[in-house]
Amino acid sequence: MATRIDGPSIIEAAGNKPKIIEEYFGRVNSGDAGVSIAQMRSPQGWVEPGQTPEFDEYTVVLEGVLRVETKGETFDVAAGQAILTKAGEWIRYSTPIADARYIAVCLPAFSPDTVHRDAE
Repeated sequence: MATRIDGPSIIEAAGNKPKIIEEYFGRVNSGDAGVSIAQMRSPQGWVEPGQTPEFDEYTVVLEGVLRVETKGETFDVAAGQAILTKAGEWIRYSTPIADARYIAVCLPAFSPDTVHRDAE
């Protein structure tokens, strides 16, 4: 059976500046534990604590530049590019260069209990 989503739920974000998370599918908006799909809007200068999530995250940058740090590399992912981070890998997201708008797909769905953020 098809399910129409009339709009996203706004989810509180971690980090030093306000970031907007609009969840279309996931634990909050649609009750899905298997996948979450959200649009993110992060202002320039935003940075969140590092994390070691229990989910894979597929990210497609629509506007701006998203910085993704791992223990071994730093990636500046620009509009039109994408990045995959794997479950169990330490990562940190930020937008030091420009505002960014991007779509994040998490498998299984994002959960505060499975993101494992570093202590601030």
